[in-house]
Amino acid sequence: MATANTVKKSQTKSNFGHEKIKILYEDDYICVINKPSGLLSVPYPGSRAKTAESLLADIMRRNGSFNSKHRPFVVHRLDRDTSGVMMFALSENAQKVIMDTWHKMVTERLYHAVAENPRDKKCVLPAEGIIDDELAFNSHNLGFVPKEGDVPKHKGEKDSVYERHIEGTGSARKFKTVTARTHYRILERGATHTLFELSLDTGRKNQIRAHLASKGYVLAGDENYRARTDHFGRLCLHARTLEFDHPFTGEHMKFEVPENPEWTGYVKRGDHKPLKPVWLEEKTSFARPDNKPSKKQSTRLSARQKAHLNFIEQGKLR
Repeated sequence: MATANTVKKSQTKSNFGHEKIKILYEDDYICVINKPSGLLSVPYPGSRAKTAESLLADIMRRNGSFNSKHRPFVVHRLDRDTSGVMMFALSENAQKVIMDTWHKMVTERLYHAVAENPRDKKCVLPAEGIIDDELAFNSHNLGFVPKEGDVPKHKGEKDSVYERHIEGTGSARKFKTVTARTHYRILERGATHTLFELSLDTGRKNQIRAHLASKGYVLAGDENYRARTDHFGRLCLHARTLEFDHPFTGEHMKFEVPENPEWTGYVKRGDHKPLKPVWLEEKTSFARPDNKPSKKQSTRLSARQKAHLNFIEQGKLR
């Protein structure tokens, strides 16, 4: 079922479902593109939506360079709502070489992001540092940092949202977690938002979003983590820089696509009268202020209402 945000974008975004990629570089081995926000990187099972991979394949077909051995092969991904620089291999052998040497060949990957300032002023992050909390994932594959005392549902409780991402049995059940390291530097600190520059030691799904959200810095426009602002009508996360040594020629290459220049101005002036994001506009209050659903809510919420809850709230309702 489509989320409220997706429905709104389908009604208001002029190129919704027709996003285009821009090729920044192409040779016999690799292709580097600029992926727009709202476009999947690669397909997922059962999906017929256009992806960066399929759009690149279409371009290659039109150019007469596509065949079964020379076509796009994925080597890394960007979240659907993340924009920016992305690389594809153009043969199965190139894919293997790149994936086997990724951490050695890639010398720099930088992201820029606009995040809401934490409500708790005691949680303000220093100017730069590392976030290295381990990540867990719910049944919808959304990443999060488990808090102290967070435990999976006990075995036997039906339809636990964590069922696919837990280990152990009985009272020993716990979240499966993976290591994750995010380096950050604050570029601009405003009254309501902060502009970050980030790089990753590990490429976990949702890593930047989950790590910053765990520190109180939910990315602007992030429906999954219940952002309170959506000024730009998109997730404010952009893969700005990809720098690497070419896996076959050895040439040092750097591709950089700046984020929307309005992001910096937005942070500097602050958003003192924000419009409520569409995912917070529902008339029904889904959870009490203490974030614990009432008995009435847990039994009467419709499937549509549950779809608008964040992953923690969905788990608690179950």
